[in-house]
Amino acid sequence: MEIDHPAPSEQKLKAEDLFKAAETGDSSVLKSLSQKQLAEAFSLRNEDARSILHVAVSSGRSEVVKLLIAADESTSVINSTDEDGWAPLHSAASIGNSEIVELLLSKGADVNIKNNGGRSALHYAASKGWFEITQCLISHGANINLKDKVGCTPLHRAASTAKSELCELLIEEGAEVDAVDRAGQTPLMGAVICDNKEVSLLLIRHGADVDVEDKEGFTVLGRASKEFRPLLIDAAKAMIEG
Repeated sequence: MEIDHPAPSEQKLKAEDLFKAAETGDSSVLKSLSQKQLAEAFSLRNEDARSILHVAVSSGRSEVVKLLIAADESTSVINSTDEDGWAPLHSAASIGNSEIVELLLSKGADVNIKNNGGRSALHYAASKGWFEITQCLISHGANINLKDKVGCTPLHRAASTAKSELCELLIEEGAEVDAVDRAGQTPLMGAVICDNKEVSLLLIRHGADVDVEDKEGFTVLGRASKEFRPLLIDAAKAMIEG
């Protein structure tokens, strides 16, 4: 597909040129388009059903993103999804680009939009340990206890990837410490299975239940290694004894 209009002052560009410009951050290519051409460019999709805005965001090209959303501020563009259900906000949160996250949110990005896996931008920010972005998403109304298709909350993701600072923030903002996923596992179980000692002890200090059983009948202690188990027992006893 080509962006091709008869006016002599307008430059003819192929779709691949526009996607390349978005990927490399060449804003001059996009600035050369007329408003009509730029509007038409928003409807273009690559083989993954991604728009030029998707590509610019996932490539971290802030200047191109600014140019694109200034040309079309409609939420239908900002919240458009690719074949996996990813919106630009998912990509911005995942790569850790706080400037783009804030740009998208300021233009109406749906903070709780879910991809095909049921995950929001907050799931990705939490799993990657992006503290500032997590704060930003929460301040814009992110559902802190939203579950993905396997029942995991952002706290599950942060706990299983050893992001202790993020776990602390999420708990302070109202995350359910003992939320269970579809396997019946809590964030504490995920942390224990991954042998994340710091996060596990943090969750226990915040009242996580060490006696809850998952769907296979294992408790937190049952999931812990022999070396880790005494630490968990001592931490649980300390909480009981107050």
